[in-house]
Amino acid sequence: MSFSLNRTHLWSLLAFALLLRLISLATYPLMDTTEARYGEMARLMVETGNWLTPQFDYGIPFWGKPPLFTWMSAVGIELFGLNEFAVRAPHWLAGVMTIGIIAYMAKRTGQSALVACVVLATCGIFSIAAGAVMTDMALTLAMTMAMVGFYFCWKGDGSDKTNKLWGYLGFVGLACGLLAKGPVAVVIMGIAVFPWLVLQHGLIGAFVQLWKRFPIVSGIVIMLVIALPWYIMAEAATPGFIDYFIIGEHFKRFVVSGWEGDLYGSAHDETRGMIWVFWIQSAAPWSIVLPILAFVRRDKVKLANSEHPGLFSFLICWLISPLILFTMAGNILPAYVLPGIPALGLLIAMLVVEKDKKWFSSVALILPVILMIAMLLLNLGKANQKSDRVIFEHIVDDAPSFYIGSRPFSGQFYSQGQAKKLTDINQLNDVSKYYLIGKKLEVEAGIRDHALTCVLEPTPEAKRVLFTCTNTGVQGELVTQLNKDATMALNEQ
Repeated sequence: MSFSLNRTHLWSLLAFALLLRLISLATYPLMDTTEARYGEMARLMVETGNWLTPQFDYGIPFWGKPPLFTWMSAVGIELFGLNEFAVRAPHWLAGVMTIGIIAYMAKRTGQSALVACVVLATCGIFSIAAGAVMTDMALTLAMTMAMVGFYFCWKGDGSDKTNKLWGYLGFVGLACGLLAKGPVAVVIMGIAVFPWLVLQHGLIGAFVQLWKRFPIVSGIVIMLVIALPWYIMAEAATPGFIDYFIIGEHFKRFVVSGWEGDLYGSAHDETRGMIWVFWIQSAAPWSIVLPILAFVRRDKVKLANSEHPGLFSFLICWLISPLILFTMAGNILPAYVLPGIPALGLLIAMLVVEKDKKWFSSVALILPVILMIAMLLLNLGKANQKSDRVIFEHIVDDAPSFYIGSRPFSGQFYSQGQAKKLTDINQLNDVSKYYLIGKKLEVEAGIRDHALTCVLEPTPEAKRVLFTCTNTGVQGELVTQLNKDATMALNEQ
């Protein structure tokens, strides 16, 4: 049963949410650590021309994730140049594509496509990820392809070529998932679809239907043809990748609290079951609406099940599959709920009715309003406390810059890899002018200990400070040499 809210009103809500997010992509800097790290990896990919292995730094391979998300941002840089919009826009486009697939599924199953789209576009974690330089939107698009392809393939009896094409789409989605975040994509889908098949056909029947309705063998071949070559080439290029990525990132990362084997960051140690709390927080406001709406509209759930048998339970299994996977994991982040979020839009679309117009519109406006407030705060200087962009906006020449203490990824990105970490004071011997960057006390201590000649630059909003320094030793040598040259010229005369 379709929800018949005024279409113009729904289109306005959807356009407002999507365009606001698109416009926001260029309005704030890449912030440490996640966005700046992945943005710098994309910049390195373009600069070095190494599109096979993402790099953590020059010559240091990044084994933590497959390259799809890096490819996306790198293509953005190739198209739009090196800027925030370029590295974020492909992820926004992936979000729009996900919304488009969900709209198609809603229409095919008799739900309001516009309602489903509005819910996704105004869902907290979806809106954030649709435009953030992270792995999660690429994975979500891949999982949406896989789940929608699976569902429409299951709707057939296995003899229709069109239904088999849907099955192949599902395996292409899994291949993209393998390139977006690895085997976890296959695990999440398995957790969603197999229990659902058992509910529909029983344990033995689930295996029978899988074999009967789905192109299992040919689909797996297609999936491997797409994804496996990169894994083979990545291991050949940087031996040790497979062991770290498969064993470390897919096992120890989640079952070993405070796992210390992470090469690229610090492990998180959350309370077991925290992923469900993350879901309530991250999927707001619709995570709060869904259980209330499902209770109030119990009769509509029954009607939907009679019109489209198995659809409601399919969406529930899809929604909670990442939550089930990460329930006993401690090393988790809120974004891990994202692969199940597209199902949320369809579930809400199944449950709303015409009289929900007022509250639905009000709830849908919560996220865009929060986003506008966040953009205002970020542009008033809040973002500068988590990014060093403002530091490099004050550097207007080619003098080298050095970090005292840690060098953040935003410093690497905005200096285009030129800012170096100061590890030896002798690095300053051969330059007449240079910049020192770091936390104020650390930089001042270094200046004092080595009697450097430096002037503090005005960057009050930044987390770190910037000093312009001159090397009196180099200047003295230059002056001496000039005096010698002048004396020799006079003697010759």
